[in-house]
Amino acid sequence: MQKWRQKLRIGAFAATVACMLAGFVGMFARLCSVFNDPLEDMSHGWLVPVFSLYVLWTQRTALKEEVGNPSFWGFVACLPCIGLSLIGARGLQVRFEQMGFIGLCMALPWAFFGLRVAKRCVFPALFLLFTVPMTSYLDAVTIHLRLLASGTAFVILKGFGVDVVQTGTAIVSQGAHPFSIDVAEPCSGLRSIVALTALTAAYAWYTQPTWKRRAALFVCSVPLAVLGNVVRILSICMVAAWANPDFALGFYHDYSGYIVFIVAIACMVACGEVISRLCERKRSAYAKTSEDRQSAAETPKPKPDGSHSSFSIFHFTLAICLCVLFLFQTRTPQTVIADPPSVAWPEKLEGYTGDGVSYCQDEKCARMFFVSQLDGVTNCPACGAVLDRCSLGENTVLPRDTKIVKRVYRSSWGTQFLVSAVIGGTRKSSIHRPELCLPAQGFLMSDPSDFEVDGRPYHAIQINSRANPPATLAYTFFNQAGVRTSSHMRRIFMDTWDRSVLCRIDRWVMVTVHVSAPSGFAVSRPHDRLELERFLRSLEGVLP
Repeated sequence: MQKWRQKLRIGAFAATVACMLAGFVGMFARLCSVFNDPLEDMSHGWLVPVFSLYVLWTQRTALKEEVGNPSFWGFVACLPCIGLSLIGARGLQVRFEQMGFIGLCMALPWAFFGLRVAKRCVFPALFLLFTVPMTSYLDAVTIHLRLLASGTAFVILKGFGVDVVQTGTAIVSQGAHPFSIDVAEPCSGLRSIVALTALTAAYAWYTQPTWKRRAALFVCSVPLAVLGNVVRILSICMVAAWANPDFALGFYHDYSGYIVFIVAIACMVACGEVISRLCERKRSAYAKTSEDRQSAAETPKPKPDGSHSSFSIFHFTLAICLCVLFLFQTRTPQTVIADPPSVAWPEKLEGYTGDGVSYCQDEKCARMFFVSQLDGVTNCPACGAVLDRCSLGENTVLPRDTKIVKRVYRSSWGTQFLVSAVIGGTRKSSIHRPELCLPAQGFLMSDPSDFEVDGRPYHAIQINSRANPPATLAYTFFNQAGVRTSSHMRRIFMDTWDRSVLCRIDRWVMVTVHVSAPSGFAVSRPHDRLELERFLRSLEGVLP
């Protein structure tokens, strides 16, 4: 009778896992595309599940010995994980699905085999967090890492006497070997942090015997990765300044990451050795403090006997319910992608003359030109590269289904208004807040404020830079359903709600207006705001 119950439990667990894998087929397919996306740079994601399975395989003997009674609370813990995965599946939000899947990897063993088995599964399950795409999600962290790397390199280069100038995340030198290096998002170091922390977590698991020591070594990986990326950026600048800029920005740039990564791994091993020696000294110092404590440590703790565990019809019914929920996840309705709002800037507005803009697609040039100045020329007058209506950064960073419409308007007083409408695609990364892009371009932001023009909310900030006079930037968001807001957080919350609950992907539009004074003039802030509000009233008739 007891063997029959054990076979029933194993069969129910296998069936539940099979239904769970079937329910997450969509997540697996989406993750494959994420791992192959060069913008995410998550090629290490393919190895993460393999290592998690390897850890479970090495613990197979201990897992058998830890088998205990099935837990009702383990079944209860599965429910919020399933709910989170359903929310992610309905809105094509792979991160929600992954969190639910990782939680189930711990809750299901708890439900069927007891808490001790679940504890053995904690590390392999949490290690799957390194498959979660974070590069496009942590854009607020990326900009600070870029500024840290470029700022540190700038200070050290100035200390060595190199004639360089820092503008945002760019470092420019006009010395004997002129060069221009921009620490873009791929060079921020965030990807190195993710890869190195994953490697450190695996290394700490097998080299450190306690969770505290593993956590200490894991924490060390973050500053090591940041330091390694700073050294890499600095070395590229030094090679460009003292040797050959083309070699530094070409061959050396492409392969210097491997050298720095090897150094970071060596530092990781050294940190692990230091932690081990410090902990061994501490343990030897307090080894003889109490004989009772020592004898208690030597006494083996009783282990649960899985042969006497009971798997009742009640637990079997709960397993069937889980299977039904997992199979229901496979029937998730297809997400509806809304049609984008129609946005087109007219050739002129009442009281304003219009002009088009074009951008050079060469990374070293990247100049902006007015269409009226080009006289039909399709190539950059400065370097001969191809011109496009979007900048090089917008064409390379933003998803391909993102649409951008730009135009410049001028008032009779010469005030210039650069208007841009970014029509988002299916991915949330289609729209970037100006607060994340402007610091990388060398702008300082101040005086944030909110106001309304004919019922439409706007958020305005004052921007300053060394090369350009002060200007004002205002932006607002709206979607195809007529929702208007100037809050980025509110837009994100509404987008998540529509994706997860309504199973609909809204097409949000971010409209930005960059106001600059005529050349040689400094417009006061109050007058600048009046000019901006007057222009926005003229623009209101064009917006949906």
